Amino acid sequence: MRCAAALIFAVFVLSTAFGAATAAEKSSPMQDPYIWLEDIHGERPLAWVKDQNAKSLGQLKADPAYQKNYDFILKVLDAKDRIPYGGLDHGFVYNYWQDAEHPKGVWRRTTIADYAKAAPTWDVLIDLDKLAADEKENWVWKGSSCAPSEKRCLVQLSRGGGDAVVVREFDLATKAFVKDGFFLKEAKSDVTLVDDDTVLFGTDFGAGSMTSSGYPRIVKIWHRGEKIEAAKTLLEGKDSDVSVAATELRNGNEAKTLIIRAPSFFETEYYSVTPDGTGLKLPFPLGAQLQGLFKGHLLFTLREDWTPPGQAKIGKGALVALELAQMGTDNPGLVTTIYAPGPRASIESVATGRDAVYVSILNNVIGEVRAFRFANGKWADNKLPLPDGGSAHIISTNDYGPEVYLSFESFLKPSTLYFDDGKDAPKEIKSLPPRFDAASLETLQYEATSQDGTKVPYFVVRAKGATGPAPTILYGYGGFEISETPSYSANFGALWVKKGGVFVLANIRGGGEFGPGWHEAALKENRQKAFDDFAAIAADLIAKKITTAKQLGIVGGSNGGLLVSTVMTQHPELLGAVVCQVPLIDMIRYTHIGAGASWIGEYGDPSDPKAAAYIGKYSPYQNVAKDKSYPPVFFVTATSDDRVTPVHARKMAARMEEQGHDVLFYENTDGGHAAAANHKQSAELWGLTFVYLAEKLGLKAAP
Repeated sequence: MRCAAALIFAVFVLSTAFGAATAAEKSSPMQDPYIWLEDIHGERPLAWVKDQNAKSLGQLKADPAYQKNYDFILKVLDAKDRIPYGGLDHGFVYNYWQDAEHPKGVWRRTTIADYAKAAPTWDVLIDLDKLAADEKENWVWKGSSCAPSEKRCLVQLSRGGGDAVVVREFDLATKAFVKDGFFLKEAKSDVTLVDDDTVLFGTDFGAGSMTSSGYPRIVKIWHRGEKIEAAKTLLEGKDSDVSVAATELRNGNEAKTLIIRAPSFFETEYYSVTPDGTGLKLPFPLGAQLQGLFKGHLLFTLREDWTPPGQAKIGKGALVALELAQMGTDNPGLVTTIYAPGPRASIESVATGRDAVYVSILNNVIGEVRAFRFANGKWADNKLPLPDGGSAHIISTNDYGPEVYLSFESFLKPSTLYFDDGKDAPKEIKSLPPRFDAASLETLQYEATSQDGTKVPYFVVRAKGATGPAPTILYGYGGFEISETPSYSANFGALWVKKGGVFVLANIRGGGEFGPGWHEAALKENRQKAFDDFAAIAADLIAKKITTAKQLGIVGGSNGGLLVSTVMTQHPELLGAVVCQVPLIDMIRYTHIGAGASWIGEYGDPSDPKAAAYIGKYSPYQNVAKDKSYPPVFFVTATSDDRVTPVHARKMAARMEEQGHDVLFYENTDGGHAAAANHKQSAELWGLTFVYLAEKLGLKAAP
């Protein structure tokens, strides 16, 4: 963190050179009256949180609809007929499952053949509720990774749901943690099992071992029987990097170990681990994003145009293959384009199996999946026969077999799981039962015109033939190249649309709906375009008489929390209510809060006066004003969120309350950045949200 003198100097530069003194001064610890709320676990801040929670919960839970909402959501979350999505590994399907009997969850597996049955026979590996009770720890599941032999796995457990985890080695045969096995104490670690006796990892080794973003800066190799202090360093990054991590790519019997250094959130360097245990930098552009290993090729998608030496330019957004055998230290060799999306298309995800590469593609925000194979020196693809008009996802591929699991869903069609045995003929094996009657509902896709003339798509879900305005929820994100696609939501379907409301999903710039260019259009100094897009959709909904300003509520979380709080301060006249979840809000100080420094590539660095000038123009915390009239706002966050942290929501709620605005604030203790660690907490969070929106927007219909 910069010293106070440096911060005051930056403020002086801003005030004299850019006329942004007010925004910058309010971010200074010497000027910010709510800087004390940044002490996340301090006695005084937690007392403030307790008072705020009592006020909010008392008000919202007094509404008779709250308990009905809560009961409905919890019943859906705990339902036994949910699809137990799982990960393929050799001949097994691994699944993590939570329900009423297992609120913390169980980690389990079954065979591929048994998984296809309506009621698989599961082999429970870890009962997290029992483990937490036995060890008197508030364990939250954070995932696992297993060695190729499937003898041992590394399990990651979080205290309360934050990103910091404890890593422990687990024996699949004995179903017990390995005594004196690989173990990492609580930290934001990155770890992978190369084989039964070798681990690549980065963790908090002490002072100087973590980046300014709070992630590992050093990757080491650790052999069984060695003390952790003897682990050999393979690569060290810089303090200013986002992170340095290792990965073990597998494709059948082939494997490749790489170290990944991220100088920024959207820039990456790749290093091959040589036999002598050093990292050899590979000749790829910083905008290349690793997607996997397949038949002797490394696969990448491109965030920027690339002209490989002696070859034609390849456009951003493409999926390319580089043959390892041809690769040199200074030349990537022949680079082959596997797939290049059109102007209104993008690659949503890539997954490599043993026999094929599966690519999920968006065409005007509607999904499909293609299978690519390499034979006789050429790539060929086949579009898989899945339903149209929604989202098609790759659930899991098998590095050691031909199998792949795929899914399809839309706003009105429940999720369906498909199994493909490698013949490009996916068959439905499981389907989520409908949670609401969709026969009387419809989905429409519109476009709004943003301030600069750009056409911005959005989806509308409502009753068929609806006329006249209705209470409407507009949801958006608009950042980090993350696409918002059609999905089946029992909550929004049953608790909002079936009661006469309208649900709208925005596909604004900053997301990935149309590839890297759609994302880059709202980066850094262009961030305002994402806010303009969202406001344009709000205005378009009002112009089309789908809703009115008093009936329009906006909802967003994380970067979406920044989106909705900014649009609230810029266009309060368009809105009737705001729900702001686990948000970024104080954008002048965001790099000093949680993992904020890792997002400089997205927003810019406010320590740079030029960046502070454009950030200061929109940062909600610096732009909320006492003399303006804002819609009522409900902030939701979590004490255990160690990524964004609850600081942003706390400070904004306190400032708005002091200014006399209509504010509610709720901070859960558990859940990390999800703000909920189990189904009951999720049911509470969304039960409160729907009650709040119904009250503020006038949704009156009975369940």
